[in-house]
Amino acid sequence: GGGEHCCSFQGVGLHFPFGEVVSRYLRQTPTALTVLLIFAKEDSQSDGFWWACDRAGYSCSIARTPESALECFLDKHHEIIVIDHRQTRNFDAEAVCRSIRATNPSEHAVILAVVSQASSNYEEASVLPLLHAGFNRRFMENSSIIACYNELIQIEHGEVRSQFKLRACNSVFTALDHCHEAIEITSDDHVIQVINIINAAQENSPVTVAEALDRVLEILRTTELYSPQLGTKDEDPHTSDLVGGLMTDGLRRLSGNEYVFTKNAPQSHSHLAMPVTINDVPPSIAQLLDNEESWEFNIFELEAVTHKRPLVYLGLKVFSRFGVCEFLHCSETTLRAWLQVIEANYHSSNAYHNSTHAADVLHATAFFLGKERVKGSLDQLDEVAALIAATVHDVDHPGRTNSFLCNAGSELAVLYNDTAVLESHHTALAFQLTVKDSKCNIFKNIDRNHYRTLRQAIIDMVLATEMTKHFEHVNKFVNSINKPMAAEIDGSDCECSPPGKNFPENQTLIKRMMIKCADVANPCRPLDLCIEWAGRISEEYFAQTDEEKRQGLPVVMPVFDRNTCSIPKSQISFIDYFITDMFDAWDAFAHLPTLMQHLADNYKHWKTLDDLKCKSLRLPSDS
Repeated sequence: GGGEHCCSFQGVGLHFPFGEVVSRYLRQTPTALTVLLIFAKEDSQSDGFWWACDRAGYSCSIARTPESALECFLDKHHEIIVIDHRQTRNFDAEAVCRSIRATNPSEHAVILAVVSQASSNYEEASVLPLLHAGFNRRFMENSSIIACYNELIQIEHGEVRSQFKLRACNSVFTALDHCHEAIEITSDDHVIQVINIINAAQENSPVTVAEALDRVLEILRTTELYSPQLGTKDEDPHTSDLVGGLMTDGLRRLSGNEYVFTKNAPQSHSHLAMPVTINDVPPSIAQLLDNEESWEFNIFELEAVTHKRPLVYLGLKVFSRFGVCEFLHCSETTLRAWLQVIEANYHSSNAYHNSTHAADVLHATAFFLGKERVKGSLDQLDEVAALIAATVHDVDHPGRTNSFLCNAGSELAVLYNDTAVLESHHTALAFQLTVKDSKCNIFKNIDRNHYRTLRQAIIDMVLATEMTKHFEHVNKFVNSINKPMAAEIDGSDCECSPPGKNFPENQTLIKRMMIKCADVANPCRPLDLCIEWAGRISEEYFAQTDEEKRQGLPVVMPVFDRNTCSIPKSQISFIDYFITDMFDAWDAFAHLPTLMQHLADNYKHWKTLDDLKCKSLRLPSDS
């Protein structure tokens, strides 16, 4: 339906317009439709259908018994079957229909029941028994050739053509399922068209087919798996709200456990063309990625040029630079398929926790891994684990905090006992998505011991992003890494050895600190990026507060009310309480003067706004 759709068979360089694939299939179907008439005796009604078929150019067969009817159908696979349902003394029409429906070819057949005028005049009969028997339509007996002709023509242009399209699509998708490469269906300008194709197919489809396609669209448009979107908590209010919202399970229940569940409207993924290889990306994207090793890299420009799908492109570039495929013994095709699956399970509708945030954390992680002391402290397995952990660390995030999910009694909160709910879900889902299909299983070629070690490192890092243990992680890092390192430097004129090598527990602390800093590095980005991230997280918190009020749940962070919130105050509190000490410690280890300068500049920006009683992201004159 509707326009040219390019089905790109990645890796082998084949590009077929999807419409052409379907039309080729349709051209291979018989030039004349085949019709089977099942009438025990010849009469004016059977003659009416016979001559109607002749007029329409259809190939017509007649069967007199249930046995011959089934044999004839299995031989010719007729598109339309007309069964005489007017009399029961010759054969049971519903039994005949059921026997045909029990065969595989009948899946694409349209079966018509001819019913008598007498029974319908007595009382309008329900069509349900006919539908339950397997009939598609009911035809009131009328021996007029034109009446029979009109009925057959309507069936051809409705159900039969829809069945042809479904058969064509089924053939294509069966072929795609056996293809070992990543597949995309796009327009000529590389805009993904699956949803558009289905929308077009709905236009001329019967109600039952259209309803089924509605369900398909709903599945395609939502990334929710276990995350019901649910839909309130009253010192410095900004700091206390941040602590309460990010560092507790929000266990302030409503009386009577009156949990209310709602579901977000289905979210549509943005259109995107996927790269065939790292060397096969559009020039505009490749040019941006040339700067990906710089801390000044603008992730929002990548988000825009990739139509909100930056993770695949940045992932391919970063993973290639760190030799991840070589370490895992997996092909770039498998890596690309994995990145596609992971990115597809981020919610593009979230203001903050979407695949752009994941790409930003991946970028920061890769930047930290390039710092001399970090690199000298970790093994390649640690590097690979860190890059994978950064990529998956918020997959399927619902745009709500752990406190919210616990207060709402969500399925995830129940599943994980109100403990590290989202972080547990991110890791579990990431591994489920990875290992369920060989085409995207980046771990399939490494031995069991390597996999177990890698898996444990990934889980540990993602769980470290949960904020309830924030100060525990920071203090352990300071006491076990920073202080001994400082003492060693003070007591020696020579350069000290990296603190992580040969000490797995130290490597674990470094990796935790690294992903924690990467996860909340927004205040250390250049000012324009910092402001954009502040606006996005504020909007996500505003949406949570709105939902909590609608659902009568405890408001976890009351200061994040879109009508009253001071964004500068919230940023100042966040930096004072969570960021400054952690980045001071991380800077002392990794040496990050650029980040610390940005942090100071950004803090000054927020303080200036607050001093001027400005509650927005910028002064009105700067907007």
